[in-house]
Amino acid sequence: MSIKKSISKLLAFLFLTNSLVAANTMEVKAADYWPGGIDVTAESAIIMEEETGTILYSKNMDEVHFPASITKIMTALLTLENCQLDETVTFSAEAVYGTELGSSSIARDVNEEMTVEQTLYGMMLESANECAYALGEHVAGDMSSFVDMMNDRAKELGCTNTHFNNSNGLPDDEHYTTAHDMALIARAAYSIPKFAEIVGTKSYTIPPTNKHPDPTPLNNHHQMLHYYKTNKYLYDGCLGGKTGYTVVAGATLVTYAKKDGMTLICVVMKDTVGEQYTDTTNLFEYCFSNFSKYAVKDFASISETDTNVTGVLSENSELIKIDKKGLIVIPKTASVLDVQSTVVPYSDENDKAVVGQLRYTYADRSVGMANLLFTNAEVESYPFDNLPVKKGGSGKDYIQVDYPKIGLVILAIIVLVVIVLYIRSKSSEILLARHRYKSKHTKPEKTNLTIIRSNGKKRRRRR
Repeated sequence: MSIKKSISKLLAFLFLTNSLVAANTMEVKAADYWPGGIDVTAESAIIMEEETGTILYSKNMDEVHFPASITKIMTALLTLENCQLDETVTFSAEAVYGTELGSSSIARDVNEEMTVEQTLYGMMLESANECAYALGEHVAGDMSSFVDMMNDRAKELGCTNTHFNNSNGLPDDEHYTTAHDMALIARAAYSIPKFAEIVGTKSYTIPPTNKHPDPTPLNNHHQMLHYYKTNKYLYDGCLGGKTGYTVVAGATLVTYAKKDGMTLICVVMKDTVGEQYTDTTNLFEYCFSNFSKYAVKDFASISETDTNVTGVLSENSELIKIDKKGLIVIPKTASVLDVQSTVVPYSDENDKAVVGQLRYTYADRSVGMANLLFTNAEVESYPFDNLPVKKGGSGKDYIQVDYPKIGLVILAIIVLVVIVLYIRSKSSEILLARHRYKSKHTKPEKTNLTIIRSNGKKRRRRR
């Protein structure tokens, strides 16, 4: 079967499955219960599952508020996406003096130099506004250009009610966002391992710089992660986050926490001081108690003949398989058999094997997805893969050609032939050189010679 026919067959399957799902789609059943019996002091809040993006809880999540210093999550995201950690950040006069007097700072000086990594720690742990300003200038050249980058990135992430006007979150009428948009930004940032490391660090020390002869100790201000002024808000399972506060914004907080293999992102906005931690803790406890995560591969079906989309994973499909990383998150009162699925064509520029997605809903909510992978796009163990599964092949009934592997084999054969021919052409010269070498370095054996003189007497002479 040719590649072209395989793709056509796959697309036919996708549309067939869509039709089957559409024909069997029912309205939300009475059993489709979604937990929601909890409220918080914050005017706006959201809990999002980190891996799937499933929204487990929301309160006025699209309501616009001032973000204060949780803005710095976006600044960190852009910095890590565009810079190396060992690059040198030089603090300009605008960075040092261009922020509000008395606001969060680690007292940097004009022309002070620190690495990007050190500056990120200063910004995320101590919420230093001059560090946020300096990073914005370092990334984009000037603050205006960096603000444009912030707003462009927000749109790329799906934010709909966000507009940034600075890199640190200080009060500005044109600087606003929502709990939902901040959760999207926080999720993107947490996918970067270095970001997760920084926000989960309790303390850090900046070594002496060209302007400060003494080290600068830093402490994480997130009181659910680290003792900072009090230990009453410490939360087991907290992975870190970012705090924020201004008079107009109130208390804002982004927090990551993990329990039972599930990582949640909580955002609260326009909260009262102290209550942001209580609200976040209560939301985490409620969601961890009421929701569970499941691997799609354990219950999904992709067989062309099996119309039970939520049955046991079929082994009959030759062309596609479910990505093992696919997940759903649903209430603990629900069963995986209760979710509804839709197959949609989908491509990923970073993975050519992705040709579609299984998208799952429950109670009219998106609860997760799994990519569908075209198996012929993968490199198998053999350049011509028509071997049965028992012998290590894929079991496919067509020939799969691995051109790079075949090319390397041919190149190796050519090189070997050239070497053999070269040796044969030089064989006589090689033998002659070897003979001369042995003759030159072999010592002659000692012999006794008998010389007969003219008088008939013998005389022995050693040579």
